[in-house]
Amino acid sequence: MQVAATALPEVLVIEPKVFGDARGYFFESFNRRAFGEAIGTDLDFVQDNVSRSIRGVLRGLHYQIEQAQGKLVRCIEGEVFDVAVDIRRSSARFGQWAGIALSAENKRAVWIPRGFAHGFLVVSPFAEIIYKTTDYYAPEHERAIAWDDPDLAIAWPLEVAPTLSPKDRNGVRLREAEVYP
Repeated sequence: MQVAATALPEVLVIEPKVFGDARGYFFESFNRRAFGEAIGTDLDFVQDNVSRSIRGVLRGLHYQIEQAQGKLVRCIEGEVFDVAVDIRRSSARFGQWAGIALSAENKRAVWIPRGFAHGFLVVSPFAEIIYKTTDYYAPEHERAIAWDDPDLAIAWPLEVAPTLSPKDRNGVRLREAEVYP
């Protein structure tokens, strides 16, 4: 696998080595030892989540203020524009974001460590993502930052207004959000 930093050095793009021929392809979607070497630490993933959405659905920007989750995200059907936002007040990159296209075709994954909010926009007719988390889902600690916060100025590749959940419609601006120290 190849690992590359994004505009946020802690957020990493992981490209697997794909072995393909006329029959199809094979690749290792996760190898704990190789992943640990790539990020410099050994992590325990405790939960796998799957999300399927139609074109124009925007989910995020989500995080848990306690029981913070690192996420390893991969798109297994369709394509999404995946975004991470640094919400660590002590970081020199506080409020900065990185976006990457994840698709079944490019087979990339993105590592989003604790301390970052996460969201994605479906840009294909539908998309399915799967992601591993380093802590369990805790709805009482979940928070949402407004996807369209003008202070963040995320360049979402929108064709029309996105479809949002009530939680995401009610996301707060970063300047009002609970964030990490």
